[in-house]
This record gives sequence, C-alpha cells and structure tokens, in this order.
Amino acid sequence: MYFDVWREDLAGILRKFETWRISTNFFSLKVFIFFVLINDLAYWFAIATAYSEIFATEKELVYYSKVQFPVAILGALFDSLSLYVTLLVVRRALRSQSNMSYISHLSIDMLIAIAATFWVLFVFSISGWIVNLVPTKTKVKTPVITETLKDRNKVYADRAISAINNPTGEEEMKNIYFGIVMGFSAIIPTCVHIFCAIFSLRFFWNKIKYNNSM
Repeated sequence: MYFDVWREDLAGILRKFETWRISTNFFSLKVFIFFVLINDLAYWFAIATAYSEIFATEKELVYYSKVQFPVAILGALFDSLSLYVTLLVVRRALRSQSNMSYISHLSIDMLIAIAATFWVLFVFSISGWIVNLVPTKTKVKTPVITETLKDRNKVYADRAISAINNPTGEEEMKNIYFGIVMGFSAIIPTCVHIFCAIFSLRFFWNKIKYNNSM
C-alpha cells in the first residue's frame, strides 16, 4: 500500500537523521547556530527584496542592523523547538497503527507552520522593543522616545489585521511576503514531509505499473 511506502521512506529519513545527530558533537548548538544564520539571511533577503529603500537611509539601515540580532536569535529558538517537536511527532506517527492516526500526527507540522507566522510578529515586536531600550550615543542631544512592548505589539498586530482584511494591498502584500520569508525556516520540516509524501507516491505508482506489466 501507498502508506507502507510512505512510512518506510519517512522511517529511512529519520534513521539517517538520528545517525547524524548521534555522531555529531555539540549537535544542539550547531543546529541553533545554523538556524541563527538561516534567520539572519532570510531577514536581509526579505528586506532587500521587499523594502530596498531601507538601504538608502542611514538611520533606517542602522536600526534594522541592530534588530537583526534579536530577530535571528529568537527565530532560531523557535526553529530549534519546532525541530524537536517534529522529531517527536514523526516517531509517534511511525508507531501509530492506523493510517488516519499517521496523517493526524504529521498534520501537527502544519500547526507549527501557522504558529511560525504569529511567532514572526512576536519576534519583531520584542526585537524592536529591545533595540529601543539600548541607549545610543549621539552628539546632538535629542529627547528620547521610549516605546513600550505594548506599543510594538499594536504596530505589528495592526499590520497583521490589515494584511488579512486587504491581502492584495501593496504594503499588505509586502508584509505578507516578509512574513513568509521569515517563517520559511520553521516550515522546512513540513516541506520535508510533503516532499516525502510526493516522492513515495512516485515509487508507489511505479510499483503498480511494474506489477501490472508482469
């Protein structure tokens, strides 16, 4: 059956991953650093392709250069946790007796992908708040405007609501695109499941064709 082929392929991927994990020193640290780099690259790629005007303003560029650090670190924390949850879900899915239970377990990854969208909002809210808390040295004395975390949350919540209400708007499409790029690292396990399911389907159909030709 198709599900048998799918389970076998997924179990093979899990075995290879577990072998790599056991044989790798400081595995968790290396995974975390990997996700930090991925999030940082995604951050600058999203800015360069959606908000390239930021590079033309020194003040904006300096601000977003500071924001990248908490964004990358907080994003990596979520991605590392999502990887752990994915491995746990896959193990339980492979032990499940019914195909329905198998699919239900793997569908949890879709919830992680959705959660990643809301996590991106939280990350940018708290990252901007952290950067605003850090004093900057300037020669000209200007009044300091301190933003609260509540203010930051409202800004990004309003953007999210606007994107839902008007997804085809120019600014809204930029924000949606930015969120997708930033959340990509968290949906990598989901993409692996989808690829595995499609790849297994190909082998299953080839097996059917071979049996019919006998």
